[in-house]
Amino acid sequence: MENQGASVVITHQIIDGKQNEYENWLNEIGPLCRNAVGHLDWQIIRPIPTLTSTYTVIIRFDSIEHLKDWMDSQERRRLIEKVGSLLDKGDNYFIKSGLDFLFAPLDAKVKIPARWKQYLVTWSAIYPLSVSIPLIILPILRILGIPQYRLIDSLFISGTIVLLMVYLIMPYYTKLIKKWLYK
Repeated sequence: MENQGASVVITHQIIDGKQNEYENWLNEIGPLCRNAVGHLDWQIIRPIPTLTSTYTVIIRFDSIEHLKDWMDSQERRRLIEKVGSLLDKGDNYFIKSGLDFLFAPLDAKVKIPARWKQYLVTWSAIYPLSVSIPLIILPILRILGIPQYRLIDSLFISGTIVLLMVYLIMPYYTKLIKKWLYK
């Protein structure tokens, strides 16, 4: 089976007044994670001051095996132990493989839908976009003076489709059909 990559979403709720210590800890664990075998990406969503205290860390690896190796590593365990006194609710995370994050319900205890359902849902969302987005993007590119070149046109079209799928369409579409999708 083709390797689809894997992501982990980690949420840490920090005890009030311990944010600076947590930031120092992130500076310690970050380079170790980024140097782990198979690491692809590391993103931190910081809390909004005076409103939230939750940090969300999203880490992507090239395979579920490499991700699990990092999550179970001695280095990570040691650093999780070290940060424990700063966390209000412990080290919470969930792991997803491939594009499963597009179908991940907010309740991580719900199982991921069958692959054939993911296929149908993704296809049914991408098809109308692949027909309509070029009709919008191509005239805009020409107005901006970008010459017609298939690779550049495809870059903008595919980028727009992925952006819409991840941030706008799939979160609402999967909510709309959740009874069927997660059945």
